[in-house]
Amino acid sequence: MTRQRSSVQPGVWDNTGATPMEGGVNFCVFSRYAESMELLLFERADSPEPDEVIALDPRVNRTFFFWHVFVEDLPDGTYYNWRVQGHCKTRESGCRLDSDKALLDPWATTVSDLLWDRAAACQSGPNTTTAMRAQVVRDDYDWEDDHSLHIPLNASVIYEMHVGGFTRHPSSGVAHPGSFLGVIEKIPYLQSLGITHVELMPVMAFDTQDVPPATAARGLENFWGYSTHSYFAPHPGFAVDVSQARNEFRDLVKALHRAGIGVIMDVVFNHTAEGGEHGPIISFKALGNEMYYHLDFVDRRRYRDYTGCGNTLNCNHPIVTRFLIDSLLYWSREMHVDGFRFDLASALARGEDGNPQYHAPVLWAIELSPALNRAHIIAEAWDAAGLYQVGDFPGYRWAEWNGRYRDVIRGFVRGDPGLVAEVATRIAGSSDLYESRARLPTNSINFVTCHDGFSLYDLVSYDHKHNEANGEDNRDGHNHNLSWNCGVEGPTHDPAILALRQRQARNFIAILMLSQGVPMLHAGDELLRTKQGNNNTYCQNNPLGWIDWQRLEDSTVMLEFVRAMIALRRRHPALCRKRFLTGERAPGHALPDIRWHGVGLEQPNWDEPDNRALAFTLDGLEEGEAPLHVMLNMSDQPHDFALPPVAGMSWYLAVDTAREPGVFAPGAQPLIEQPRLQVAAHGVIVLEGFFH
Repeated sequence: MTRQRSSVQPGVWDNTGATPMEGGVNFCVFSRYAESMELLLFERADSPEPDEVIALDPRVNRTFFFWHVFVEDLPDGTYYNWRVQGHCKTRESGCRLDSDKALLDPWATTVSDLLWDRAAACQSGPNTTTAMRAQVVRDDYDWEDDHSLHIPLNASVIYEMHVGGFTRHPSSGVAHPGSFLGVIEKIPYLQSLGITHVELMPVMAFDTQDVPPATAARGLENFWGYSTHSYFAPHPGFAVDVSQARNEFRDLVKALHRAGIGVIMDVVFNHTAEGGEHGPIISFKALGNEMYYHLDFVDRRRYRDYTGCGNTLNCNHPIVTRFLIDSLLYWSREMHVDGFRFDLASALARGEDGNPQYHAPVLWAIELSPALNRAHIIAEAWDAAGLYQVGDFPGYRWAEWNGRYRDVIRGFVRGDPGLVAEVATRIAGSSDLYESRARLPTNSINFVTCHDGFSLYDLVSYDHKHNEANGEDNRDGHNHNLSWNCGVEGPTHDPAILALRQRQARNFIAILMLSQGVPMLHAGDELLRTKQGNNNTYCQNNPLGWIDWQRLEDSTVMLEFVRAMIALRRRHPALCRKRFLTGERAPGHALPDIRWHGVGLEQPNWDEPDNRALAFTLDGLEEGEAPLHVMLNMSDQPHDFALPPVAGMSWYLAVDTAREPGVFAPGAQPLIEQPRLQVAAHGVIVLEGFFH
């Protein structure tokens, strides 16, 4: 049934997307090669055909290459698509106009994938009845004086989590599992950990159908969400009411802020859900393929792929740069998020010719944007085509996932020899990567595990990945895991091996929390979560990819240890320094800011090839702050470490990973009276010093 014909006006070009205004809604979209455009209006998300089609006249409804129309008295909640008309030569220009396809608005703030069929969008012919649709939703949200928290990075502890996987398991006990609202119910748990930020894996709307054919044949889907199609819309699958997805996300942000927890979003600006030459047409390909994507220099039907996902966004084209900056500004201003983590961010450093640019416009626009000057910006400083920029990402504000930290600490804890010199550098904030360019320890996001790779418990339980469940014959996922199974591959009932695995897990957490820089935890590691050796659960929207909350009962020792280590870090400003350590003694202090040792005092044995032991004494930063003495023994034998004598001060045992739970609160710490202390094989001990 066709609706009564709407009254329309020319509209304006400077409000992209669907913008409710007094008397109606302004629609605007950009397309370079379009000769005409049609706006398709639907009453419902599942309406098989449009109720009305509004044809735009280029003489009236086009400004530059922006197409716009104002529809009077349009009901709130109306769904819509665009359809583009025109002619172009794909091989020569890269243009891929397709007059058959119903296109999603790239600026949509609410989308529905109720009817979506990815296969239909890959084939020729109309797909109006199976396309995703945008929705017109008037914005009247009450933020109740909420604002971004602006917690400084040096004081931050980040917790990376997947919105769906965090509460999808039946054991979560929430009313709305797998949703934004479900996470709200778990905020008391997040507070109890002591973390300062959640880093949400992709929450911009993504295509769950974007998986390889063999994976889809197993009934699996794109679970992690690194397949974004709408950069202004929350993922509808995380909403209880899809039409309220935007407000449900805001409810989550507001609730987290009230709990003192900031929100960092993982954003996928390196590629889109449209894939390569044979991928679907969703929006960008038909509206501006030649502009949005890196295309082959000789045959512009083909895509240059620096991401491993079939296409690469041409981020430094002026229009694309504006689009991406507008997206960040929207999530910062209208959704109140506190920062962004950029997936495969080195792809954003590539110029339109595909070569790296140190002065890449989009990166510097983010760095220098006054509106984003208090938002945290974090780069995954590499891409899938070999561009690795850890320590060399452009600008001053950009923090980086420190892949060097991850790899060196993994190797050290599993017992690799000859690493102590670099381990010391990583623990001290990776000055070799950042200091020479006037950057700070806070430019280093330190992590041992993240979504991509083994969970912490699998890191100490498997020597090899076991990804057979993904349907790709175990070819997917990283092979270089630097893991150690402690003697048996996978599950075991051997109490000695189980005890060693838990000690190793505590070692990782202890070193992470004792390092300068910004620590990041992967959700579930505090519960010794296992993914059964699968190091690439991107397609596992099932118990393998969910957090099993029943582990709360079985992992109380680890959970208590993680909470206590975060608390120790947060009560010691010396572990959260804004500047690099110098080895010098500040006026009024009894100790240098740091002094390095080995088993013997001031004998770190940097160049000894078999050395697996390291110690350091860290002075307090603020008045009254206790010094720390840290001893790390990753060898197979216990070692007696000498303790530094300090006049008028006694050492007390704060942490011993060879014990359970392994952390002693101030006031309950045993006094250490001997001049030497034995550290167990694969053990970490931390002492706090208190002056008499």
